[in-house]
Amino acid sequence: MVKIIAGKKGAGKTKILIEAIHRAEKESKGNVVAIQYGSSLNVDIYHKIRLINIEDYKINDYDDMYGFIAGMLASNYDITDIFIDGTLRIVGRDLEQVGKMMDRIALITENVTVTFTISADSADYPESLKKYL
Repeated sequence: MVKIIAGKKGAGKTKILIEAIHRAEKESKGNVVAIQYGSSLNVDIYHKIRLINIEDYKINDYDDMYGFIAGMLASNYDITDIFIDGTLRIVGRDLEQVGKMMDRIALITENVTVTFTISADSADYPESLKKYL
């Protein structure tokens, strides 16, 4: 399952994301992963959460992100939740391509919840993204 936390820059998406990460950690019977660009979440995330700085893996486009998530899921069947903060900073700002990437990710995450933050007004989203709001 794919979800989006939407809003313009400064709208409080990261705070909502952190709350969702902590809720998932309490409810999950498996592993919770948080992917970030940089180290903005380091002090706010519980130590049980697998925190990944995506800069360390040179991920910079839609196919790279799909492959990264698919690889994580292939190597760890216990992942129940994945949270990605700063999606557009990681993969690029083409919202149509982001929607296509999410469609591919949705096909491989039937039993996993993948939540993305997107810093753009949801009114500007193409139909390929609106379905994940």
